[in-house]
Amino acid sequence: MMKKKSVATKTTSEREMPKSIPSDPSGFTFGRSNYKLLLTGLAFIAVGFLLMIGGGSDDPNVFSDDIFNFRRLTLAPILVMAGYVIGIFAIMKKTP
Repeated sequence: MMKKKSVATKTTSEREMPKSIPSDPSGFTFGRSNYKLLLTGLAFIAVGFLLMIGGGSDDPNVFSDDIFNFRRLTLAPILVMAGYVIGIFAIMKKTP
């Protein structure tokens, strides 16, 4: 008969524990600046969508060129995209 070797396993205290990520002392993941940036991004998005509103004609038989102005085709989409970029930056920014 062959003897089986016993494999010594390490106890939890002997195992390497993963290093904990330093967190904010208040317990929140985001800091004040992250929330300010996130709200700024949301405001940009809201203003961009508000600028896209309108431009239609009251009479369906009459075409209105108001939908092709600078505000709806250029300014509003730029504001919406800037809001998304600011929001992503706010999420990715490390708190001090």
